[in-house]
Amino acid sequence: MKKKDFTRRNFIKTTGTVTAGVVLAPSAACSSSPYDAKGLPTAILGKTGVRIPRLIMGLGSRFMAVDEDKGLRILETALSKGLYYWDTAASYQNAEQASEERIGKILKSVRSQVFLSSKVGERKADDAKRTIETSLKRLQTDYIDLYQIHSVTNEDEVKQFGAADGVLPVLRKYQEEGVIKYIGFTGHTSASAMKLAAEMYDFDTMLIALNHQEQGKQPFEEQPVPFAAKKGMGVLAMKVIRPRETVHGLDPKELVEYALSLKEVTAAVIGTDSLDVLNKNIATLQSFKPLSDERMQELRATLDPFYRSNDLPWMQPGYQDGMHWA
Repeated sequence: MKKKDFTRRNFIKTTGTVTAGVVLAPSAACSSSPYDAKGLPTAILGKTGVRIPRLIMGLGSRFMAVDEDKGLRILETALSKGLYYWDTAASYQNAEQASEERIGKILKSVRSQVFLSSKVGERKADDAKRTIETSLKRLQTDYIDLYQIHSVTNEDEVKQFGAADGVLPVLRKYQEEGVIKYIGFTGHTSASAMKLAAEMYDFDTMLIALNHQEQGKQPFEEQPVPFAAKKGMGVLAMKVIRPRETVHGLDPKELVEYALSLKEVTAAVIGTDSLDVLNKNIATLQSFKPLSDERMQELRATLDPFYRSNDLPWMQPGYQDGMHWA
């Protein structure tokens, strides 16, 4: 890493906020926050102390299915209406362009107003360094708010995260230099591997597919979501709308409400491919009230075929987030 490009002085000058790694109490984080949710419901992202909207802009395959001009209009509109948390990954792309590259075209002019997260899929130190450097160049920024280890699949790989040539020491080094503020991980397939990652390391966040909310296959307290929440991590849900592919007739609005009503979930990542979808999601968030226990139980029963499906794309070997609709 080139020191002249990523210095602590530049980082502090750019953000005007807390140095990476320092945990603020929610009140302190809010009082100095540069973000504006425009009155939308928000929540504290675990021990980071950062206040975020309860809906996160998912900028994977759905976002990259539209042309660049339309994509940039979606980002501009989202920010103007209070959705300032943007989630991408180094691997998200279409045939012509990477998601990070598209985001970078608007990010540079609004950087202090956006909470930005990206992801690294590589597990070895040198490979991870190259990916992070590429992310920074594409995004046209010298820091990333949250950088996540992408798509945890099994316990063996989790045990290697902290190895001398593993990915986690690289992320910690960037964090020390102010290039990365917070560190998290994501996953779609193995609940046990997700729990182990939360248990072994001091991560700030976990992004997990909604189907891991299922109860019955293992004791609830052993599942990764409540375990991570008890450790003070921010818990983010993805694949929130996807049950419609397995169970017909589900209302997208109610699926979003279901995810946000889950006790330990901080916010939900929603893939966005049109202004219409964006505006509907914002309206859902504006009017959101937690669903009753009775309605949650009814929805869990309705979602049972989704939870038990063996055909979910992201539960298959070799799946990489961004290959299908987010």
